[in-house]
Amino acid sequence: MSHLLFSYGTLQLPSVQNATFGRRMPVRRAELVGYVLDSVAITDTHVLEVSGSAVHPFARRTGDTADRVPGVVLELSDDELAAADEYEVDDYTRVAVQLASGETAWLYVDAASVAD
Repeated sequence: MSHLLFSYGTLQLPSVQNATFGRRMPVRRAELVGYVLDSVAITDTHVLEVSGSAVHPFARRTGDTADRVPGVVLELSDDELAAADEYEVDDYTRVAVQLASGETAWLYVDAASVAD
């Protein structure tokens, strides 16, 4: 099965894709409507090593259609989606969203934002 994943952060980086999926992924530009970018501190040592950054962006829902986040869409297999879940660790959770194109894709958001 094929899954669309919207990435606005480190999963766009070739080095992170190689470490996570074992290859560089084909991507296409996309836009997420009704969200803005914020940041979260990352403490997972593997993610710190792979990404090279202790602060990662996260998409925060505003519901305002004027708010938009640019990014890319990756098309992933079941195994690749599971690898992305493992990379994103407990700081993030995966939710389904509609992109500006009308497509439905997975999106990683700050886990604390959906626990409220």
